[in-house]
Amino acid sequence: MIDNEYVRIFSGTFIIVQLVVDRLDSVGITAIVKDESESARMAGFGSSFQGFQELYVSKEELDHAIPIVEAVKAELEI
Repeated sequence: MIDNEYVRIFSGTFIIVQLVVDRLDSVGITAIVKDESESARMAGFGSSFQGFQELYVSKEELDHAIPIVEAVKAELEI
């Protein structure tokens, strides 16, 4: 569960979120991926946003994570 110690820094498709997670991980930032469509599927419900995920980092790592997210977005022009 995401609490107030974490901030959403990105939302997007599974592939792009995984790219951002890999980049963050390479500099030692631990990210949390929230995928409500997968949670709904596992509970027996459907979702209209298949593959849409949200990415969270701790507030302490936010200043270091934002430039990485912005760099990925610039590379992909999203």
